[in-house]
Amino acid sequence: MSKRIDLKGNLRLLSRPRVTIVGSRKPLPYTKEVTLNLARAFAKKGYVVVSGGALGVDALAHQGAGADNTIAVLPGGIDIYYPKTNSSLLKEIAQKGLLISQFEKGFSPRRWSFVARNETMVELGEFLIITQADLKSGSLTSARFALKKGKKIFVIPHRLGESEGTAKLVREGKAQFIWDIEEFVGVKEEKDDPFISFIKQTPIYEEAVRKFGDRIYEAELEGSIEIRDGRVFWKGES
Repeated sequence: MSKRIDLKGNLRLLSRPRVTIVGSRKPLPYTKEVTLNLARAFAKKGYVVVSGGALGVDALAHQGAGADNTIAVLPGGIDIYYPKTNSSLLKEIAQKGLLISQFEKGFSPRRWSFVARNETMVELGEFLIITQADLKSGSLTSARFALKKGKKIFVIPHRLGESEGTAKLVREGKAQFIWDIEEFVGVKEEKDDPFISFIKQTPIYEEAVRKFGDRIYEAELEGSIEIRDGRVFWKGES
């Protein structure tokens, strides 16, 4: 594996809290919904979602977080948008989020480079979430890296016979279930938050600071608001 690191996009995302979300390239409808909701909830909380740009769960994780709240770690060179099916998504992440590659430009993905990519994804996240994986899934390679690095692994509950890879991780005591997204992520319904209701009115910046003080600065750092032309704009649903 090359020791080089190529970056393309918003480097400030590296200074924010991060979570890695991975899983099957052929997710069930249930998995798709939960993956999107998890990524949205983490982005709303101020987290950057890290994944690998692959088909299935990876793409859903990036989409749920929003291009400006996500990092895609590539299995090839920074100029190789793989898979081609996701090239539009990866180009948008390059413009608004961040692409990372540890390979030279022009390098086409190999079987071993996907493994190296998975290790880097795990390193970037504070913990790992696997939303679906069978017993031979590459996501279990990510789980092994997480265990080796002492990082917690979380999975979502499935029906019997589905996602047997994540079920095995739980049986062996290597992963924990996420039973409730809002409780796990620590987000509240927007209707219960007077701050969000106020910001959605696009208030004058000075008025917002007088009313909410430091929370304005924190929300700006998290990326949930944008200050433009003397006013504050809500971005939490993007």
